[in-house]
Amino acid sequence: MPRESKAARVKRMHAEYALLTEEIPAPKCALSFSTPLQLLIATVLSAQTTDKRVNTVTPELFATYPTAAALAAANPADVEAIIHPLGFYRSKTKNLLGLAAALEERFGGEVPRAMEQLTTLPGVGRKTANVVLGNAFGVPGFPVDTHVIRVTGRLRWRADWNAAHPDPVKIEREICACFPPEEWTDLSHRLILHGRAVCHARKPDCAACPLAGTCPSAPILG
Repeated sequence: MPRESKAARVKRMHAEYALLTEEIPAPKCALSFSTPLQLLIATVLSAQTTDKRVNTVTPELFATYPTAAALAAANPADVEAIIHPLGFYRSKTKNLLGLAAALEERFGGEVPRAMEQLTTLPGVGRKTANVVLGNAFGVPGFPVDTHVIRVTGRLRWRADWNAAHPDPVKIEREICACFPPEEWTDLSHRLILHGRAVCHARKPDCAACPLAGTCPSAPILG
């Protein structure tokens, strides 16, 4: 593929995103939640497991500990018993109780609406904070997970597309610079859903991909 100018790349990105929008017209968060606290908890639990699996344990967890205060006062063994199927349940329990206590002590039991505050909570990194901001509060956020890293790399939407260990924060900044803030949350959702359904890690289904006509990796992977 001949060297692509930045202007040409951005133009292609928008054209490909338009196709993704047609493919996935109404994206939404795959985690089940009713409140910002529930989404925060579910997102912390989703590390190194699937959203679908998280949704199998959160109904009991949310019913048993409906507030940050209740979770902060929980017996760790009881929480571990509920989330045990997710794996890494001891460290996740420690994070949940720690963030619940921090919410009570510093934020009146409420989930803060700012990146700088969210990322001070145990177990909450930039990706988790972006999920909460975008889906619970409607604040523009662009969560970068493994699907986003893989899809943006294969599409060569970013300069470090072939890096062995790309920096998620750099990816977030580079991709967000090419799209208006109001698109960031849905853009992330669509890239994640496309990665799950079509652009698989081991064997992407290029034949079924609406972006195959312009994707620089399609001739290689297909």
